[in-house]
Amino acid sequence: MNGEARVTGLFDPGRGEARLAALQDESSFTLRRRSSGRRRPFYDRPTYAALDLGTNNCRLLIARPTGSGFRVVDAFSRIIRLGEGVSLTRRIGDAAIERAIGALAVCRDKMRYRRVCRARLIATEACRSAENAAAFCDRVAEELGLALEIVDQATEAELAATGCTPLMDPKSRGAILFDIGGGSSELVRLGPSNASSKGPPEPAIAGWMSLPIGVVTLAERFGGVTVSRAAFDNMVKAVGAELADFTAVHGGDLANVHMLGTSGTVTTIAGVYLNLMRYDRRRVDGCWLSSEDITAVIERLMAMSYEDRAANPCIGAERADLVLTGCAILDAIRHAFPCPRLRVADRGLREGMLVKMMRADGVWDGAGAGTG
Repeated sequence: MNGEARVTGLFDPGRGEARLAALQDESSFTLRRRSSGRRRPFYDRPTYAALDLGTNNCRLLIARPTGSGFRVVDAFSRIIRLGEGVSLTRRIGDAAIERAIGALAVCRDKMRYRRVCRARLIATEACRSAENAAAFCDRVAEELGLALEIVDQATEAELAATGCTPLMDPKSRGAILFDIGGGSSELVRLGPSNASSKGPPEPAIAGWMSLPIGVVTLAERFGGVTVSRAAFDNMVKAVGAELADFTAVHGGDLANVHMLGTSGTVTTIAGVYLNLMRYDRRRVDGCWLSSEDITAVIERLMAMSYEDRAANPCIGAERADLVLTGCAILDAIRHAFPCPRLRVADRGLREGMLVKMMRADGVWDGAGAGTG
């Protein structure tokens, strides 16, 4: 984790890196403080974008800095299953590529409309694993003018920690952060967060690991439409075996340590626990669940048929075959790190990218960002 990797972003087809350089120059100009020292109105502040192209989802967040954080001005999320079959074939399939191109085109249009001056666009496990990832990224650049950065697991863990640290209980001794993805899952042992006068608190990372297992890869191995108790237990056991080395080092001394979870799995569990008739991020992000609450929801989901899961407004047809594999990963993590409380985070990599870009540009160094 040697800091932020190369920042990539937008460029127009035909003008390539020249356009990217122009955008970076524009960013530097935009971020220059005004000599008057007056605070900028919110609409006049630089606009940043962070895109996370994962194994299952394509997510975009567009934001402008405020006094000690940022305010989201636009967002996008679509399930694309880019990593469908990659664990078996080592290639991104043609249908998955078309789904990704369609979602990325929407993201490009949103970034243009919002006049984004600096962006970071990352791809994770599906592109790390696929033999044709470079060809896929070349096609995205040629057709859409977007430069994707395939990040390693260490960068992914660090970004998740940066994005989620503001939700740590400040009275705790730390947290076990986990991000259950489609093709991999990251765990981070966090110490008490470091308060910062320049933006959100910074994470204190004591250790991290990346599991080569996510909800999509586990479903391809064990099945996800119909999951028996025996199959579920086998999934938990398989994930637990992968966790053993990390648990041996970081699984002790959990007094006053809580879990901090970011993924579709934990936000789904929170939505079901809250009996939401429609997913509501404002109620889910930051909510606390006890170990007993989580167990009750998982048992409730295990008792549902595939059709029942698909009909649930917090799951839907697109996640109905993946939610139980996510629960199995979560249960394995809970067994390895038996913390009594979990805080749910509907945030993660995108927020981490935004914080790191804004901090690198000095938007919180003085009064320039304002407090809007």
